[in-house]
Amino acid sequence: MSILPILIHPDPRLKKVCAPVREITRDLRALADDMLETMYDAPGIGLAAPQVGVMKRLFVMDCVKEAGAAPQPMILVNPEISWVSEETNLYEEGCLSIPDQYAEIERPAEARIRWTDLDGKRHEERFDGLWATCAQHEIDHLNGRLFIDYLKPMRRQMITRKMVKLKRERERA
Repeated sequence: MSILPILIHPDPRLKKVCAPVREITRDLRALADDMLETMYDAPGIGLAAPQVGVMKRLFVMDCVKEAGAAPQPMILVNPEISWVSEETNLYEEGCLSIPDQYAEIERPAEARIRWTDLDGKRHEERFDGLWATCAQHEIDHLNGRLFIDYLKPMRRQMITRKMVKLKRERERA
């Protein structure tokens, strides 16, 4: 397993809709393992394939945050939202592709997600709280959407300028 480089906004790959996974292969399983390792190392609670430059409909997440609690890593292939609640939640969201920037984003409080696991089995589960927010955030990535796309234009531009500056500083280092 290895830590993968995470793309930083603005990067055109982060704005593209990802292709469905056609076949679960050894390479896909290795990618999922690397993505989990990368997510935990960052540290984060979710990571979508386009964030590591792979334009496939795949994401990983683990929203267990309690100290000492057992991790609950999930790998979702070709995930889709089949239902969302009318009730909404506000969460302060961040993103590994937009480091150190956070904003309150309103999303449905619950979501039912359908996906395939790495064994090819279909699942459908209802998520709530942070798990629902994270799943929706990661599915947005698969559709070329970032959490800052929910913000007003001025705030979005300000964050984008900070990311351009950060990328320049990292290139010089």
